[in-house]
Amino acid sequence: MHVDEEEPITRQPKQALRIGIGGPVGSGKTALVAALCKTLSKDLALAVVTNDIYTTEDADFLLRHGVLPADRVTAVETGACPHTAIRDDISTNLEAIEELEEKLPPLDLILVESGGDNLTATFSRGLIHQQIFVIDVAGGDKVPRKGGPGVTTSDLLVINKTDLASHVNADLDVMDRDAKAKRGDLPVLFTSLTQDPAATSVAAWVKEKLSEHTH
Repeated sequence: MHVDEEEPITRQPKQALRIGIGGPVGSGKTALVAALCKTLSKDLALAVVTNDIYTTEDADFLLRHGVLPADRVTAVETGACPHTAIRDDISTNLEAIEELEEKLPPLDLILVESGGDNLTATFSRGLIHQQIFVIDVAGGDKVPRKGGPGVTTSDLLVINKTDLASHVNADLDVMDRDAKAKRGDLPVLFTSLTQDPAATSVAAWVKEKLSEHTH
């Protein structure tokens, strides 16, 4: 008896991992995005969506430094507090992501950078899969114990600009202790893009999350 061959299963491509990067003004978010682009684009297909209130300054920074081709960087002007576009009404960011995915070959990773906001800034899980929150030592070693959703609930807390600690009398051990007290088992990484321009530890965390996302 003849048995028809089964139709081959058409698998939909896996959705790109979306990682949101938020934090206060001046904490080093854009510099971290630039470092991750340089490090990860050697092996991964990635794109970036930046958020600024009334400008495209962060996107322009990335393009000036040539971290990605221009067609892989999209700027969103939020016109309101940054958390509005990453948490409350994410439609503009979703449209930007969809446009990138439509015009580019399949992407592995999309970084969504928030405009500078305060310690309450968090991303909607309808927009991103993982959130990195960036603070820096220039604000003093009290910042982690101030808490806030960005510090306490982000998937990764990055304490940036550790090379400035001695100049601002910030105790990194205190910051580490307080961050762990606020976050429990959630990871904390200390970084200095001056000393490690490749953001090695953060890039390794991103790769780990991408591996989990694709398996």
